[in-house]
Amino acid sequence: MLDEKIINMKDEIIKGVQGSIRIKSVEAEAKEGMPFGEGVHRALEHSLKLAEDLGFKTVNVDNMLGYVEYGQGDEMIAVLGHLDVVPEGDGWNYPPYAAEIHDGRIYGRGATDDKGPTIGALYALKAIKDLNIPLKRRVRIIFGLNEETGSKCVKHYVAKGEEIPVAGFTPDAEYPIINGEKGIVTCKYTRKLAQTGDIQILSINGGIAPNVVPDYAEAVVALPKDRRADIRKLAESIEEIKLEEKEEFLTIKAYGVSAHGSTPEMGKNAVSHLLLFLGKLGFQGDAKEFIDFMNEYIGLNLHGEKLGIYLEDEISGKFIFNLGRIIGSKDEVTIQINMRYPVTKSFDDFIETFKEKMEMGKLTEVTLVHKNSLYVSPDAPFIKKLQKVYEEKIGDKAELISIGGGTYAKAMPNIVAFGPIFKGQPMVEHKPDEYIEIDSLLKNIQIMAAAICELAN
Repeated sequence: MLDEKIINMKDEIIKGVQGSIRIKSVEAEAKEGMPFGEGVHRALEHSLKLAEDLGFKTVNVDNMLGYVEYGQGDEMIAVLGHLDVVPEGDGWNYPPYAAEIHDGRIYGRGATDDKGPTIGALYALKAIKDLNIPLKRRVRIIFGLNEETGSKCVKHYVAKGEEIPVAGFTPDAEYPIINGEKGIVTCKYTRKLAQTGDIQILSINGGIAPNVVPDYAEAVVALPKDRRADIRKLAESIEEIKLEEKEEFLTIKAYGVSAHGSTPEMGKNAVSHLLLFLGKLGFQGDAKEFIDFMNEYIGLNLHGEKLGIYLEDEISGKFIFNLGRIIGSKDEVTIQINMRYPVTKSFDDFIETFKEKMEMGKLTEVTLVHKNSLYVSPDAPFIKKLQKVYEEKIGDKAELISIGGGTYAKAMPNIVAFGPIFKGQPMVEHKPDEYIEIDSLLKNIQIMAAAICELAN
């Protein structure tokens, strides 16, 4: 009955998801009443208005996040999703904010991560309400606004003393159930450059966010014309490198493959390939020191071995390292790094070694944000309930897994990641042409509706 109701809501669901995707909700400069920028605020307004139109009571928590509440009871369960997205980047075949449908897929930034599932959860609750299915606990669908860059929204919710759910999930990872998440460190470092020699960096730029493997990077370099033939010949032998020659300077372009920062092995890091090429060109002074340091201690390394910070455990696997961004001028260069450590290890196990290496490279810390690792016992009652739902809906064993990705589960107690990506589906989040299959979206909504009923009774 519930599954059929959701299928009958298909057109309404698609329209609601498209409306959210069409809002460019990348974090931007804060404005009055808009702590994460205008686009993110508009995404919140859209979701709350949509919820009100569907007959729900809504609450805006200081413009930091919002939620829908339904039902009666002393206790509350929650579905916690987010409306902010990473920057779109380049390489799209379909407009990133048009929510076009092609071959049964809705394309757009946030389609999978996390607007499709989050708006989908709202329609799951709508189906429950329309069918008047009895629940013993209240249900909140929470619309977060800062998952991609720090979870400040949920931290505000918790710090303010808003009600904590007794159980819940965030549809922002993969199935079956994520009961372990690696700890995450996101940091920014800078170094001043006093360049010398006849070859110098005029500008360098690559990547869109620290938690995305960069698929493009470029450096504009000044050098004598008689050096160009050798560099041209060198570039011809390297697949990832292309040159663009101007009268005054040379632009060196590096091409990679984008991927989520939690799975850098699925991508190819254009920034690292650019630095490796620059390392062959004979820079001097500060520029040489910086490039040599980056190549010796980072290079194409994905697990921190060269930095001496490698860690591993049986539950969640290897330490993950991603050089996500570089931006610089003739006088200064800045890098952004995303690191993820195993669930049974700690921040203290590696951070001092990492900082010592950065200091050795004459890199100065600008920002460093740390999210602890998460591990929920397999014996937790709400884990057992989610396993029951998954096995009934999918017909497969609901194994518990740990991931390198980070979700809101770290920021709010009694939450784990549950969906939306099914086994065997490609990871398209943070990539060009992100999409969600309409059939998968509907199946997710059916699973979420069943999970809400199970957790709320």
